[in-house]
Amino acid sequence: MVLTVLGFQAEAQGQEKIQYAPRLVVNITIDQLRTDYLKAFEPLYGADGFKRLLAQGMVYENASYPFSNIDRASAIASVITGVSPYYHSIIGERWLDKESLRPMLCTDDTKQAGLDSPNQIMVSTLGDELKVATQGQSKIFAFAPQKDAAILSAGHAADGAFWLDTQTGQWKTSKYFLNEMPSWILSVNELRSPGANIKKVVWEPVIELSGTFNYYQHVGDQKPFRHIFKGERKFIEYQASGLVNADITEMAQQCVTNHGVGYDRVTDLLCLTYYAGTFDHKPVSECQLELQDTYVRLDQELSKLITSLERILGTDHVLFVVTSTGYCDEERADYAQYRIPTGTFYMDRTANLLNMYFGAIWGQGRYVETSFKNQIFLNHKLLESKRISLTDAGQRAQEFISQLEGVRNVYTALQLLSGNNPLVAQVRNGFNPERNGDIMIEVSPGWQVANETTQEQQLSRASYMQFPLIIYGTGIQAEKVKTPVTIDRIAPTIAKTIRIRAPNACSSEPLY
Repeated sequence: MVLTVLGFQAEAQGQEKIQYAPRLVVNITIDQLRTDYLKAFEPLYGADGFKRLLAQGMVYENASYPFSNIDRASAIASVITGVSPYYHSIIGERWLDKESLRPMLCTDDTKQAGLDSPNQIMVSTLGDELKVATQGQSKIFAFAPQKDAAILSAGHAADGAFWLDTQTGQWKTSKYFLNEMPSWILSVNELRSPGANIKKVVWEPVIELSGTFNYYQHVGDQKPFRHIFKGERKFIEYQASGLVNADITEMAQQCVTNHGVGYDRVTDLLCLTYYAGTFDHKPVSECQLELQDTYVRLDQELSKLITSLERILGTDHVLFVVTSTGYCDEERADYAQYRIPTGTFYMDRTANLLNMYFGAIWGQGRYVETSFKNQIFLNHKLLESKRISLTDAGQRAQEFISQLEGVRNVYTALQLLSGNNPLVAQVRNGFNPERNGDIMIEVSPGWQVANETTQEQQLSRASYMQFPLIIYGTGIQAEKVKTPVTIDRIAPTIAKTIRIRAPNACSSEPLY
């Protein structure tokens, strides 16, 4: 009899082979992947990408995030920790620092200025627990087009996180992970990175059908597209194009080869972020054929990745977990033109009106410090000096703002912290007391929330976006599951599969 530990396979004489943990888990989060587009473009796919995953994997057809106001950062942090922002604290790509009242990025290190790190994640991640379980032997790497996706998916204890720099078009990392860039990445930067080849890069349909087949409602003929990348925004545009997925695949393949990821009997983790959004975040109506081509290219890259890793490591030794960030860039629809109820809710004006209202009650003062996105931040020191409780201020603000046109709901921080109303669970799960303001405003669907200071606008929509969760590889039997599931169950499922503890804040059950 052969006895084994994490990652081994064993056989006993006269017994069937025992299935042990995979040697490599590939956790793939596809930014803005949608089920309707995934299925609509199926005639354009090859046999070994999406079609293989859907036919041979365990497919949960109705996945969702258990919180509202999802973006890329909050989604990826939730996948890798198994909890919502209420616990892991990544409420978005940016939030307002309550001390300086300045916006900060979710990857800004609070201990060392100018450093990018995952220190803002307040709980352990899947990768962290894998490092602990293997006494540091597991190899953990992350690759993404954007910095926040790479760093957050890597976690605190990773060996490296890499992303494309929007200034140079080269792969970049943080000294939090590595003091020196690996030599193979330096070679890629010099010879094969977008920064080295951008002058020669042209984005055209990868196959003829992806430039002519059209799923969408449209008016007039659709002209084949041809994009070159130039000017100050060339790498920003490239980062949000269908071409960037080929770079992610190449880096994953190179990482496996150069670092021996998945080669030994200790499970390793590779976290990848692909892109399935619109070109340069434009409305779909402006880049329909580009989006179709993005899905076709994504299908090809998944095929390359799966085929190459199974060839190198063996089909029994790799587990792929694929899901979406669960949101999409909103269309800039002109509802007023079609007499659809709409309007704009101005946050700065609302903050000033609220301050005047408080002044009429309690005397002049700066009761409202600022507003950010859909949140209002109260002046706690002034309220305390005047012996006004936060409960009283919050309730009065709630009553006042709820009467304004376009407002659907108003929530106070204290209400979200103490309430058990299941109807507001989604809002509470996306809230974190250290990051959010004191008042959260939800406007009616079809209305815009506008911040005059930052010149940002966000359209409110309550519509559901369907996306899948697919698990394929080691020990997985093909199955279609229609029962709705939430993505906080991904981390405990992977943890169970590789025989480690789930992240320390995760209380969700494994999927199987």
